[in-house]
Amino acid sequence: MNYEGNVYRPPSEAYSLIIQVSIGCSHNQCTFCGMYKGKSFRIRKVEEILEDLESARKAYSHVEKIFLADGNALAIPNNDLESILSKIKKLFPECKRVSAYSAPKDILRKKREELEKIKKLGLRQLYLGVESGSDRVLERIHKGVGSKEMIEAGQKAKDSGFKLSVTVISGLGGKELWQEHAVESARVINAIQPDYFALLTLLVQEDTPLYDAVEKGTFQLLTPKEILRETQWMIKDLALKNTVFRSNHASNYVALKGDLPGDKPVLLKTIEDVLREDKDFNQSEGYRRL
Repeated sequence: MNYEGNVYRPPSEAYSLIIQVSIGCSHNQCTFCGMYKGKSFRIRKVEEILEDLESARKAYSHVEKIFLADGNALAIPNNDLESILSKIKKLFPECKRVSAYSAPKDILRKKREELEKIKKLGLRQLYLGVESGSDRVLERIHKGVGSKEMIEAGQKAKDSGFKLSVTVISGLGGKELWQEHAVESARVINAIQPDYFALLTLLVQEDTPLYDAVEKGTFQLLTPKEILRETQWMIKDLALKNTVFRSNHASNYVALKGDLPGDKPVLLKTIEDVLREDKDFNQSEGYRRL
């Protein structure tokens, strides 16, 4: 199998076979992200991908999950995606799930019947980086879409039958927009009603525009206490019907997890207890860098 550069996957894909079907990210302009800065976006040739699948079949006797990297698997034309997924079905009959990152524009470009077809062929789960529900925050981080398009993409993926996992990044609005970031993010998540909702915490990566803004003082990062207050505001506004919530990534200051709506009171109580009782946490300042 062939891999080009660093390869990223969601935490829940830790034990998945990773097949690189595209290189880099077609957008690659988000100010906080340095994942694909050293790569020029392109879609790999189908023949190369099929060869990787053949090699993987020889190397692994049992594969339950496959993740299609890098950032834009859905940018691949549907005919080619269908060939890749059909090959996976043939070679890995034991595979229970194929998943991929999904940029909102890629979802919106595809027709409903195209999405339904690749779902039927085995692409079960999509990961959508919402990042923020605030249009001002999305514009400042150069996400390339607004909250309206984000909602449309999420709803289209759900309506097409995919399991959908979305992420929001705590602290992405900075001190100026933290309240708007919390409230508007909850609004977007409520509109999408994802199956999984992951809340990460902003880590500042060197060699990104956001890092430069922090160094210059034009972007003020939240303290751990402020991050938790923002999380509290966001969770209070969530009106989810059946969503698995996770905020227990290595980036998070306090590990939170539960099923919503049932565990909402417990999550809010945990936050309140930490804010009230942990004096060291309340006094902590600064930020972490990658």
